[in-house]
Amino acid sequence: MPDSLLPLLAAALEARAELLPRLHAEQTDAYRLFHGSVEGHPGLTIDRYGDLVLVQCFHSPLAADTLAAVQSFYTALLPDLTLVFNDRSHANSRIGNALPADQLEAAMLPREMHEMGITYRIAGRHAGQDPWLFLDLRAARRRVMQEAPGKSLLNLFAYTCGVGIAAAKAGARFVVNVDFADSSLAVGKENARLNDLPVRPRFVKCDAFAAMRQYSGVGQPKRVRGKVMPPFPELEAQTFDLVVLDPPRHAKSPFGVVDLVNDYASVFKPALLCTSAGGTLICTNNVADVQRDAWLDQLQRSASKAGRPIREMEWIMPEADFPSCDGQPPLKIALLRV
Repeated sequence: MPDSLLPLLAAALEARAELLPRLHAEQTDAYRLFHGSVEGHPGLTIDRYGDLVLVQCFHSPLAADTLAAVQSFYTALLPDLTLVFNDRSHANSRIGNALPADQLEAAMLPREMHEMGITYRIAGRHAGQDPWLFLDLRAARRRVMQEAPGKSLLNLFAYTCGVGIAAAKAGARFVVNVDFADSSLAVGKENARLNDLPVRPRFVKCDAFAAMRQYSGVGQPKRVRGKVMPPFPELEAQTFDLVVLDPPRHAKSPFGVVDLVNDYASVFKPALLCTSAGGTLICTNNVADVQRDAWLDQLQRSASKAGRPIREMEWIMPEADFPSCDGQPPLKIALLRV
């Protein structure tokens, strides 16, 4: 296996020969080094996050000799790196491989990475499963930085608040990050502390449905069909110039169900109602099986039913470290003027 994989790693690096100097020049040291689904080894991803190289396999485990060869390859390229390997070929992509004590300590060490001059916290392993910043969403964060100056921004399903931090850095006048997880918002707050931001972002621990209903003016009852709802913060109705909707594939709570395959409208409509007239809504759908044009049709029909038709739309494509065979990458990002 090492003999067949190493030429693929070299080819992937060569394919990024123009991209990486551009990223470094804009103070970005986080990018995908190997996108296995397109570059010859499905299920294997290799990402750089500052001085961390994160190797993850999703379809089948990586043999010890192959991992050693991967480490040697990148050590020659980046001699000061720390390589962390996560075997995520188990159920629900859970990390399944134990690490020796010294490697685990290095993997869990909080580090810093940079993107477009912004500093973010990163760790090879932490209490959750996914990295603290999704690199394929860089294209959306870049566009948000272009759109955000002087505007208000609502970041829904904010995770570690990368979009909100980018907007604040770019000069947004008001930034709200909404996520239900204290642990994710804690990383977001740390990201804010790591940067000199002209505006202090707000971090709201709340189910996204409850937040959207309140911001849109629809309201969130404390009792639904005779059942008392879990506690949620009371939020004043307001709309935002720029709304970013980046939901997970599937999630369920007493407030609602996220299902990007069968019912994207359930999250799209309330997000749309939080968007000011003449504003911009950036939506994502990360399900590979959902066809881009069919998804856009759903968005257009949902917007028309809500009385908020889409005036303009634009696809935001992931950047060159996330190549696609057919020009239709799994992560779909739509910018909508409404």
